[in-house]
Amino acid sequence: MNDQTFKTLSFDKVIEMISSYALTELGRKQIREMLPSVNLKQITSWQDELTEAIGILKISSSIPVHGLEGMELVLKGFNKGVPLRPDQLTMLLSFLETCNKIRRFMKDKEFCAPRVSAYVYGIEELPELAAEIQRSIRNGQIDDYATKELLKIRKQIAIQEERLKERLNQLLKSAKVKPYLQESVISQRNNRYVIPVKKEYRAKVKGSVLDTSASGSTIFIEPEEIGAFQEQMEWLYLDEQAEVEKILLSLTGMAEGKEREIRLAIETMVHYDVLFSKAKYCLSIDAKKVVMSESPMIRLEDARHPLLGAKAVPLTIEIGTQYHALVITGPNTGGKTVSIKTAGLLVLMAQCGLHLPVESGSASGIFHKVLVDIGDGQSIEQSLSTFSSRIVNIIDILSEANDRTLVLLDELGSGTDPGEGMGLATAILENLNSKGATLFATTHYSEIKEFAEQHNDFMNGSMEFDIETLRPTYRLRIGKGGESQAFAIALKLGIHPKLIERAHEITYKEEKDYTGLFEDDPKALREKEKQIIINRHKNKQPKKKSSVAKFDMGDSVHVLNLQELGIIYKGPDLNGNYIVQVKDNKLQVNYKRLKLNIPASELYPPDYDFDIIFESKQNRKLLNQMDKKYIEDSIVKFDL
Repeated sequence: MNDQTFKTLSFDKVIEMISSYALTELGRKQIREMLPSVNLKQITSWQDELTEAIGILKISSSIPVHGLEGMELVLKGFNKGVPLRPDQLTMLLSFLETCNKIRRFMKDKEFCAPRVSAYVYGIEELPELAAEIQRSIRNGQIDDYATKELLKIRKQIAIQEERLKERLNQLLKSAKVKPYLQESVISQRNNRYVIPVKKEYRAKVKGSVLDTSASGSTIFIEPEEIGAFQEQMEWLYLDEQAEVEKILLSLTGMAEGKEREIRLAIETMVHYDVLFSKAKYCLSIDAKKVVMSESPMIRLEDARHPLLGAKAVPLTIEIGTQYHALVITGPNTGGKTVSIKTAGLLVLMAQCGLHLPVESGSASGIFHKVLVDIGDGQSIEQSLSTFSSRIVNIIDILSEANDRTLVLLDELGSGTDPGEGMGLATAILENLNSKGATLFATTHYSEIKEFAEQHNDFMNGSMEFDIETLRPTYRLRIGKGGESQAFAIALKLGIHPKLIERAHEITYKEEKDYTGLFEDDPKALREKEKQIIINRHKNKQPKKKSSVAKFDMGDSVHVLNLQELGIIYKGPDLNGNYIVQVKDNKLQVNYKRLKLNIPASELYPPDYDFDIIFESKQNRKLLNQMDKKYIEDSIVKFDL
């Protein structure tokens, strides 16, 4: 795992979304440091506690873990020889109260979350410390009644202050001072009481000048008559400060004596914050627990990319069981890149113990490395072209890949001469396959589709394209490579079929009739109908089986990618594809995706007419009539 993989697959964005649910900075910090594990027991343990956390959230979404703010600073203040400040002790008190709340909260959750609720037993109650802080600090200040000595000193300060103010008021009203005052008010400078005197009368009032106004017209004098009172006040303030320091040292000492218990409680509360953040995120994406396997495999049912939300088209992906390399083809913007990114991202999430946005029955194996080559990696600093920079990345992938590696390759071999790019892409796939890596690759090269068809370790897949709307459906089909849509789109938009036929001949070195694709041409329809009937009679004749033929018409088979039973209609073609009737639909399925259930010889007599199964009653009746004579304006439609 590396930062490039995390960034390319948007794993960092998922982590940031999870951290947004955290209530504390310590929780957010721990979430951002979360990494996938390769230990099956650890991952399974994470999954189990996440399942319990989700169960708790469904009962109550308000989890009391908010009292952690500031606790990092409190811990840093321990054992420094300096007492904690009143505000830090107040934070500690708030944390201890939150610990009591979480204990009460979890008490009745044991039946649905035995493991998660048991974590509170690691939070030790500290009633003496909490009571002492609560008794000694009120409104962020040391309370008068914290100690008898402090109460005595503060009473003396109050009495002395009252006497001082009384003496000052007398001075303000006396004829000795009143004429020289700027105004009859008492103010303070440097915690000492002063009176405002006009500058020109400085010599008329005896005392010390402590300050001057901004304009310079007023000076603030401490009269000598109150100097003795002020000195006595200073001593009382010093006594108060010493007593407050003594109380803070005592409270700090009590807290430091419980440092181990406090640290363990903080660790537990942070774990709760992280756990419930993951649970809230999994609920937000409608995630489900997947089965984890030690072997490198992936089986995702209706998987959705977690960052696409409701816009995500579900994908069913399976790899690592019968084959461990999937080659996906399809048009640009058809969803190929999103498909492989979805697979890679969900693997990383699964190995973090997260639940995934999939349907039940999904499973994920454990990969020690996830290596990617996706997108434009052009490097301006290194003066490398797109192709060169991607080859540099491929070299790293080839050196690191092994049988515990998931490799994601997007548009392999692009950016250079098509012929050389195709050859290079094929050689890279062969090398990675020989190393046993699990592969997802997207490509435009038809030769790579053919390569995949010829290797048992490979499977073709394609992104579906709706030729009627000329838009991709973003659905992944496994078992069949994507057909090029360029000619079909051109036909749809009105290019003459003869031009398309010539283009096909140039491209594929073979002739093909495109006229029949115009279904609004009656002549073409009749020709097509005639050809279908001819082919139908040919299909009834015994055929020489191809090298991949495993099934006969009428065989009952398991369609593995659909998990449905079907009946073989015809095939195989040159690529080993069969036409299989599944319920009311005829589907093209590669032989690799089929498994024999019951052979036709055990289900039907030798002369059985399979039209009874594969054709409608109306079609069979019309075909019998058309075998005898031509019936004008009659059309038989076959599902091929």
